[in-house]
Amino acid sequence: MQSLTILGGRDKEGSPEILDLTLNRGDILCLVGPTGAGKSRFLEDIGCLAQGNTPTGRRVLIDRRIPGEDERYGLEGKMVAQLSQNMNFVMDLTVREFILMHWESRGSPGKDPVDRITTCANRLTGEALSPDSPLTQLSGGQSRSLMIADTALLSPSPVVLIDELENAGVDRRRALELLVGEDKIVLVSTHDPVLALLGSRRLWIRFGAVRRIIETSGQEQHNAEIMSALNEKFLKLRDLLREGASLDFDMENFLYKETQGARHADKINY
Repeated sequence: MQSLTILGGRDKEGSPEILDLTLNRGDILCLVGPTGAGKSRFLEDIGCLAQGNTPTGRRVLIDRRIPGEDERYGLEGKMVAQLSQNMNFVMDLTVREFILMHWESRGSPGKDPVDRITTCANRLTGEALSPDSPLTQLSGGQSRSLMIADTALLSPSPVVLIDELENAGVDRRRALELLVGEDKIVLVSTHDPVLALLGSRRLWIRFGAVRRIIETSGQEQHNAEIMSALNEKFLKLRDLLREGASLDFDMENFLYKETQGARHADKINY
């Protein structure tokens, strides 16, 4: 599969939704809009490869064709992977056992992926996990980072849906870069301005329908770099708190000095 196309349906009042949008491998599409606007419903339509059989009436095409029954309902090689807001494990397994079980279910392709997936997961969260960590003892951020790394590196699904990554306790930018680096099509529902500007396009959804497709401008990309630099500083503050440090330094200087174009949080003396 190389492309995913979403054809418009109708809004909550039944009025037509004018939409014919194609996404290609490596694309990031962000969904923005007020709470209850229909962002999660949009993701659900993608998740089931809807064919006019959902409340919105949308249709989803694979490479501009109607997907077959095996693509829509088959358990093997699912086209779409989903990362929900809450990731809670109930299996009495270690991280290593979980990864190996998934790897073996895929036919054990390539080398043992445990170290690579664990390393990638630890790059996404400030709370390091080990292959011997029990799944049931992982924090929310650790669980989410593990599933993002597992989805990127081991799942064959070419489409990944993410609902509100900003509350996951992970490095959001690195998470998207990891998924896109593995040639996934990524759709993200978000209220986060940094995330919203990471893709080349975003959809503004209101009252159950896409109202506007917004191309990310050059100025927005520049602003995203500034916000990302500030976000890096907030992550540094989070890590300092976890390490038991005091935050009684010049916060204004820390947050705003030299944020434009680069990240300099590591140059601040505490």
